[in-house]
Amino acid sequence: MTTQHIVVLGAGRVGATMAKDLASDFKVTVADVSEAALARLQGLGTRKADLSTPAGVAAAVEGADLVIGAVPGFMGFETVKAVLQAGKDIVDISFFPEDPFQLDALAKEKGRVAAVDCGVAPGCGNILLGHMATQLDRVDRFVTLVGGLPVVRSWPFEYQAGFSPIDVIEEYTRPARYVAHGKEVEMPALSEPELIEFPGIGTLEAFNTDGLRTLLHTIDAPFKIEKTLRYPGHIEKMRMLREVGFFGKEPIDVGGVKVAPLDLTTRLLFPMWQMKEGDEDFTILRVIVVGEKNGREVTHTFDMLDRFDRAAGVSSMARTTGYTCTAVARLVASGGYTRKGISPPEFVGREAGAKDFVLAELAKRGIHFSETVDCV
Repeated sequence: MTTQHIVVLGAGRVGATMAKDLASDFKVTVADVSEAALARLQGLGTRKADLSTPAGVAAAVEGADLVIGAVPGFMGFETVKAVLQAGKDIVDISFFPEDPFQLDALAKEKGRVAAVDCGVAPGCGNILLGHMATQLDRVDRFVTLVGGLPVVRSWPFEYQAGFSPIDVIEEYTRPARYVAHGKEVEMPALSEPELIEFPGIGTLEAFNTDGLRTLLHTIDAPFKIEKTLRYPGHIEKMRMLREVGFFGKEPIDVGGVKVAPLDLTTRLLFPMWQMKEGDEDFTILRVIVVGEKNGREVTHTFDMLDRFDRAAGVSSMARTTGYTCTAVARLVASGGYTRKGISPPEFVGREAGAKDFVLAELAKRGIHFSETVDCV
């Protein structure tokens, strides 16, 4: 049997981690515009490509049986569109802000599978909810709490970005949508903070972010919310920067020079947020699903705590995000998921056996979920 060919679009930290993981079972080619990033992928096939244009994407995915999308969020929608136009299946983690279902008709027209948002959150949480929606008679409440944090808390921000830093800033500026009493609610990002205790970690603060995405409409439940976790005090610092205008995108005049505040902010912040050699992180995820089964209220709580892989030198955020994506990719490549069109992870979770497949793949890589069940 001919080995399937997977093309990974993006050679960043997560893209590289996925490429190395997939190389054990597939022929893998990584495409990126950065020669320096590609040079770090010794032993893998590489292809220099400008992924900012449809023609560049089409050239990059030529000969692929399956494509993995790992570009920054602002490029994600057009990249997925170009992959579908090229007639390829794709599993994507770019977390672009646009509605992915705008591409549903294209994916179906091309007869392609397009699984999006296949990271840790959105991603794992959606898969778990999709599965639980098939097991419960009714879903009443869904809560996701998620964060990726450095082990060492360094002043002033006590934070390092485990994925594209510009996407982190989007979490702090994009209005957060959730569902309460069956109605969509919009609140500012960083709003409604609360302190939560986690075994083995301590106290973290949770705040609203726009992480429900497709879950706003794909799963029927009167209460749905996602919150991001940081060390206590981080929210106030980010709110201050946002309210002063440091995240603004409109240029302002500075001594006769037009400068977008966000450009300056990113130049200053990103070096501080960059994970350096030897830095360690952890990822924490809690998913709570409350519903009814056989006339009784039941609560399923899923917990995951993952840490930096010292042996492989792979960050926890790259592990949990990347290996969720490669698990779904393996599911698609094996024919275990064949639904044509746009598929958010909750659609994957609804497929018989898919949740167990993904969690088993994660467990093979040392990422474990515990589940507790409480009945009333």
